[in-house]
Amino acid sequence: MTKLAYLDCQTGIAGDMCLGALVAAGVPLDYLIDKLAGLGIQQEYRLWVERVHRHGQLATKVHVDLVGETQHLHPEESPREHDHHHHHESSELSSEILDQTHHHHSPVHAPTRHLPEIEQLITAANLPSRVVEWSLAVFRNLAVAEGAVHGISPEEVHFHEVGATDALVDIVGTCLGLDWLGIDKIYCSSLPIGSGTVWAAHGRLPVPVPAVLKLWESRQVPVYSNGIEGELVTPTGAALAVTLATEFGSPPPMSIQQVGNGAGSRELPIPNILRLWIGEASPRPNGLNWQRIEQQTWINSPLVDSISSTTNSLNIPLYNLDFNLERNRMSGAFLETSNHESWQETVCVLETQIDDLSPQAIGYVFEVLFNAGALDVFTQAIGMKKSRPGILLTVICPPEKLTVCEDILFRETTTLGIRHFTQQRTILEREIQEVQTNYGLVRIKVASRDCDGEKVIANIQPEYEDCAAIARTYQLSWREVHQMAVDAWYRQQGSVVR
Repeated sequence: MTKLAYLDCQTGIAGDMCLGALVAAGVPLDYLIDKLAGLGIQQEYRLWVERVHRHGQLATKVHVDLVGETQHLHPEESPREHDHHHHHESSELSSEILDQTHHHHSPVHAPTRHLPEIEQLITAANLPSRVVEWSLAVFRNLAVAEGAVHGISPEEVHFHEVGATDALVDIVGTCLGLDWLGIDKIYCSSLPIGSGTVWAAHGRLPVPVPAVLKLWESRQVPVYSNGIEGELVTPTGAALAVTLATEFGSPPPMSIQQVGNGAGSRELPIPNILRLWIGEASPRPNGLNWQRIEQQTWINSPLVDSISSTTNSLNIPLYNLDFNLERNRMSGAFLETSNHESWQETVCVLETQIDDLSPQAIGYVFEVLFNAGALDVFTQAIGMKKSRPGILLTVICPPEKLTVCEDILFRETTTLGIRHFTQQRTILEREIQEVQTNYGLVRIKVASRDCDGEKVIANIQPEYEDCAAIARTYQLSWREVHQMAVDAWYRQQGSVVR
């Protein structure tokens, strides 16, 4: 059976979070320490693990303590004591970033290394072949992205803290863990973008930082705003996902055997955890089809060329990046077509309580939200403070429409606050069929599901507008036309039994 890994990145992804999730999923820390020693940099760091809680959930925090570390702090920021209770975050940022942010190790005066030196360390480390290939590809993609931002070649990029010790541990360690678990294929969720700014050598950079945006652009990664401020996806985390994940989006059909929780450093409004799902591929429902919309392009590099011949013997395809977009419009995202029995998708749910908005305005809000891409909008009658009657207005939308729908609610309603969260929903296959009635054609929406390998009709519904048009034209009741269409559909199937 094919062994799968799914990266559930609701609060983002960083290298240390990946390590924590892998250790929590069963990868021995001693194995990582032993194999990483082959890089010859073990005197530069100490690797240790801590069990922590994030909003009451147990997670694993992997620390990479750099030997002789000295913080780079902006003058406005005061030093914090380095101990087990307040560990600093990793410096997996753009090559110039000196600030500690969402997931990062302590920024320190670590050795400056260029890509060729990093590649030499990896190839000389006596690592498993898959680990060598994956690690080289991740670092090259990161260098390509940094080079594209600064207008230089990947080999000219100064990796500073990022490419020195902690990033080597994060990237090579993550690849070691995936190889130890025997992962054949990696999937990744859509990624949250974060917001705000982070300190860089020349001032503040916007979040997402430029290198992360370049990595996302190269694979057309699906992203969305979850409303959380700060840096959620680091360049190292983005490079790992973009390089190793063959598909982005909802989880694949799989039987989950193990879940590893990797902790981020900050406390966030929701548990700051990267959830790594490990399991085996389940048979896809009949008719399931993933449509790949990318093409692979290898960057010209002697090191990459030397290993590219082994790609077919390895299970995880690597995606090397090229920012000449006219020649290479790459995307690792997979579009799940609607010709299968059922599938799951991630949606965002927004809720707000209102007691001072007119019904006319609420009707207009519905119209604007649907036009903006909301999947569903509805209200419920509720009792509010001071015994006031009000409504609970709920909006369901794709993750990428969260910010748009939130802006509409603030602009078009009187609300002062909006709750939002992500959920999974299961969707039945649906198709549109046409039936002929005595008064004209009516479209029928037919939903089906898989039952022991057989396609079973779950529900049918004539299209409202078709029934309404016939009712208005021929002065019939809508219910009569609706029933007429249902009967016509069953006759068309060769049965009048319902």
